[in-house]
Amino acid sequence: MKNATMDSRLHGNDKKTTLIYDGSFNGFLTAVFIAFEEKLNVADIQKNGQAQNGLFSENETIFTNVDKAKRVWNGVRAKSYNAISNIYFAFLSETEGVERLLFEYIKKLMAQKGKQADFSDGTVLYISQLARKVGREKHRMEAFVRFQLTKDTIYFANIEPDFDVLPLISKHFRNRYADQQWLIYDVKRRYGIFYDLEGVEIVSLNLDKIHFNRTRKSKAFTDGEYEYQDLWNNYFKSTHIKSRINRKLHTQHIPKRYWKYLSEKKAV
Repeated sequence: MKNATMDSRLHGNDKKTTLIYDGSFNGFLTAVFIAFEEKLNVADIQKNGQAQNGLFSENETIFTNVDKAKRVWNGVRAKSYNAISNIYFAFLSETEGVERLLFEYIKKLMAQKGKQADFSDGTVLYISQLARKVGREKHRMEAFVRFQLTKDTIYFANIEPDFDVLPLISKHFRNRYADQQWLIYDVKRRYGIFYDLEGVEIVSLNLDKIHFNRTRKSKAFTDGEYEYQDLWNNYFKSTHIKSRINRKLHTQHIPKRYWKYLSEKKAV
């Protein structure tokens, strides 16, 4: 009898499943859809290539289905429009285990009667905090990106954000620099967004970030680009009155990890 009970726990309704998806946001939403549709007892949701076998769970590979992803997206938006941005921003944080937390977040959201988030719930609060951190990084990238003109007349910028914010800053730069071709490349994640005057596409390049470091000249950029950088750097130094600088406040607004990508900080 004891063995039969244990067998029913392992193979019956209490069986746990780890969902394996392709790493994309649509892939994650598809996994959520499958979990709800099949009423799965989800042990975890993991990216393909990073999945680990659970001792008491079975793996199920999820194939991205845009229609199913849209149904989850629309369902969450109907429940709470603010939750949509929280989920997407938190997903882009790349925090370990965030998929499982987001799944719990979505379950709680769909189960509640009202539309107000319950910040007394630890999961809801944590996801909201993650989303705010990613939002701050988005705004910093929009402010700190510095383009360099290549010999192919493409404005290039390399960044190394704490979170995967390229999808979030695309609209800002598309609107601001609609008459120029530009490429913003994330050296940490090895992909970029390229605007060709018609639309933005994701590109993958094999670049050495030192090759594009502002402290060393590269043959990829025009001579005029370096002259402009020197002019801007000299102007910054001439207006930089050390006795009036509040360095603590300054580094709060412009953290040092961004300085290597700023022309005005090249010699500071």
